[in-house]
Amino acid sequence: MMPPGDTLTRPRPAAPAGDRTPVEDRILGLLLPYHRTTGPGATAGPGAHPEQLRQIRQFTDAGEPVLFTLPGFPCKSPNPAKVLGHLPDEGERLSLAFLDRLCARIGEIYGPGARMLICSDGHIFGDLIDVPDAHIDAYGDELRTLIRREGLHHLDTFDMRHVHGDADYDTKRALVTDAYAPSLAALRAQVRSDEETARLYRGITRFLAEDTAGFTGTRSALQRACRERAYGVIARSRAWGDLIAHCHPRSVRLSIHPQPSGAAKFGIRLLEAADAWATPWHTAVLRQPGGQARLMHRADAEKLGRLVLRDGRPSHYEAVS
Repeated sequence: MMPPGDTLTRPRPAAPAGDRTPVEDRILGLLLPYHRTTGPGATAGPGAHPEQLRQIRQFTDAGEPVLFTLPGFPCKSPNPAKVLGHLPDEGERLSLAFLDRLCARIGEIYGPGARMLICSDGHIFGDLIDVPDAHIDAYGDELRTLIRREGLHHLDTFDMRHVHGDADYDTKRALVTDAYAPSLAALRAQVRSDEETARLYRGITRFLAEDTAGFTGTRSALQRACRERAYGVIARSRAWGDLIAHCHPRSVRLSIHPQPSGAAKFGIRLLEAADAWATPWHTAVLRQPGGQARLMHRADAEKLGRLVLRDGRPSHYEAVS
């Protein structure tokens, strides 16, 4: 199966003359093939996503460009067995190009077009995932350079450097968390009562355990520590999402996490991966013989391919035929 970044390069016919399908349905229809979900709703039509239709309609009724907000692209995993380094690479390049082309496709069926705001969330929980703020800054700076260099004109970025002026990052984290994060007790109760939240909690716990390097205790002690940190990551991620919603209340809210049909956010898949939770910042890219890009842990990719450099830095692996 082709990754989204490659699929969208194929020409697609415009809607037939006289097509009476509401434009918001047609816009959402462009996103549906890339719906990231753990449930059975991957093939559901636009009507299964009333919240997204409502969000899009706010822009189309006003004749304005559709604004999508996507929390993500935080920083690279600190586990060298999963990634090639702490800077963006081929995974980010392909994912950003996919998002830009998606906006361009919307512009072909809706004159005012669309824009995508990449809301990098690394600083909000960097201390919980053991990634230095300096590495997160470097990742964000390179992300913006990549957007400019690749000519991705539909994309903009937003991160903690836009929030609370010149305060240090610990202060900024505390201010955003105090203002928007749910209480630990409320989050624990939701994990117990809501399967989607429990699934997110398990996924974040797994990532934290995988990403922890140099832990000298027992595996059970590591799991306990990661379960506690997972609550903090989720609480702060929600705080970041609520801050974005406060700053951009009319945006169409996307998520890199799987979301069921009918949720307030639309989960979007950036590239092909066997794991529904895989992202470019937790993996490396393996280019397969047909050119398809697939996300997998670096340790697995390097068994299957040769390392490719771009601008003198490790970029991805190319499968050895």
